[in-house]
Amino acid sequence: MAQLKEISCVGRVAGCFLSTDRKPSLEKTAREQLALTLDGIVGDCHAGRTRPSDSRTLKQYPRGIDIFNTRQISIASVEELAEVAARLDIPEVKPEWLGANLLVEGIPDFTLLPPATRLMFSSGATLIVDLENHPCKYPAEVIERHHPGHGLAFPKRAMKKRGVVAYVEHSGAIAKGDQIRILVPTQETWPHLKDSLAGA
Repeated sequence: MAQLKEISCVGRVAGCFLSTDRKPSLEKTAREQLALTLDGIVGDCHAGRTRPSDSRTLKQYPRGIDIFNTRQISIASVEELAEVAARLDIPEVKPEWLGANLLVEGIPDFTLLPPATRLMFSSGATLIVDLENHPCKYPAEVIERHHPGHGLAFPKRAMKKRGVVAYVEHSGAIAKGDQIRILVPTQETWPHLKDSLAGA
């Protein structure tokens, strides 16, 4: 039976971000603190217990089917965004350009945290990591507006570095400066995964 094991490093919240409307722009604005319920971040455009299926879930469902929202919250890493900026040859990649809700620091290889990892914040909330948040054209377009000639390479340059999406397991608050306890599942990788992917 899989268990959760706390890892030795302790992360920290370096930034909190929110946007009430996703249509005008991907970008979010900074906040000192975020309130979370089981529906996600209060007031954020990605909140909701459910969401419509989209291009990410076409192998499971037709587009527009109501499914559980495992993408309530987008999280990026200070260290990884610095790597992406270096790869793009620009001074910085701001988390709000990616539509991130949280910026964390001090967690090595943050994007590679396995699904079902718990992030427990000192202000009270707990998040469950769902999956890597794959880089796509939308943040590339935002970065391109700020740094013409550099942003469109983002999808290739940010692989395994954009961060993760997560959903709320325990309601509470997350504030800038919070410490983050990290509990990682100990379950073994399914032994047939490599063969299955090779035949895909």
